[in-house]
Amino acid sequence: MTSTVETAFAAHSRPARLNEPGAAITRQELQLAARNHGLPLEMLRAELTPPGLHYLLIHYDIPFVDPAAWSLEIGGALGRPVTLDLAELTRLPRRSVRVTLECAGNGRARLDPRPESQPWLVEAVGTAEWTGTALAPLLRAAGLSDAAQEVVFTGADHGVERGVEQTYQRGLPLAEALGEDVLIAYEMNGAPLAPQHGYPARLVVPGWYGMAHVKWLTRIDVVTEPFTGYQNRVGYRVRSTREEEPGVPVTRIEPRALLVPPGFPDFLSRHRFVHPGPVTLEGRAWSGWGPVTGVDVSVDAGTTWREAELGPETSGRWAWRRFTAAWDARPGEHEIWTRARDATGRLQPLRPPWNASGFVNNEVQRVPVTVLAA
Repeated sequence: MTSTVETAFAAHSRPARLNEPGAAITRQELQLAARNHGLPLEMLRAELTPPGLHYLLIHYDIPFVDPAAWSLEIGGALGRPVTLDLAELTRLPRRSVRVTLECAGNGRARLDPRPESQPWLVEAVGTAEWTGTALAPLLRAAGLSDAAQEVVFTGADHGVERGVEQTYQRGLPLAEALGEDVLIAYEMNGAPLAPQHGYPARLVVPGWYGMAHVKWLTRIDVVTEPFTGYQNRVGYRVRSTREEEPGVPVTRIEPRALLVPPGFPDFLSRHRFVHPGPVTLEGRAWSGWGPVTGVDVSVDAGTTWREAELGPETSGRWAWRRFTAAWDARPGEHEIWTRARDATGRLQPLRPPWNASGFVNNEVQRVPVTVLAA
């Protein structure tokens, strides 16, 4: 028998669906887009993204957390469970890592038909310097069980997805959780976390898409079998044809290059205009699989490509890398394309395989530009 609660949830939550090909943004997607936001691409000029401009995706509500009452419980398959309050957490050895975060759904709105969800174009990204304490020493000091397989992270945010009431949880394989740069972070760009970015503490997993960086942490549990919670088993999986298939898990960030839009925009369409003559094209590139080794730029819609100049890795392995290319802009209509490649041989595709979940769409960026008459 279906309970009253289940019936109520079903009335307001439905399985993810595909919009009709070419369909406009729905009212529900517009509501999501108003709550969340992407990076204004002109801010790609900055090595570190100000917290208010960093991309934001919040599944449920921003929890209101009293720092005096907050604690983090670390338990499960450990010899000595640990509970830390905020003062105890911030007294542990500090570590800072610059990390580029990207939403797994970045690019979803460019798919056709479009899976109905947060309608990202390409702006769901940002880079910050995260400061906290490394997770691995904490787990090892607590006596990891030889049977440990995964680590489960629980946030304070609570809601409903596809009729399932849940608190946000994600599991990581133990080897990934023990990475030396995985942090329990409590600062962003040298200041305490803002409420929307996970105050007072969050997980940072360099190289992984944003769904793994659990915000508003309350619990960490070491488990002895694979975690089958909603966000691992159902939510963040790439399904090639239909929502019912098991799919494959979303993990590390695929390579992407984004261009600072050149020139100046039209207010409504954001179409770009450039005066003729020498133009320096610039942008940022990143990958969670390996260091970026090159960026290609085309100013004729992919007919010809040339290699951009890469800047130094000034922010470290896990942060984006600047690139530049010179362009002699001639009057007329142009479309500028960019694509990145990394040390593992991954190259941004012109058109990636379509998927029903709308994840990991890292197709090349295309920027239409009108070069004005002299």
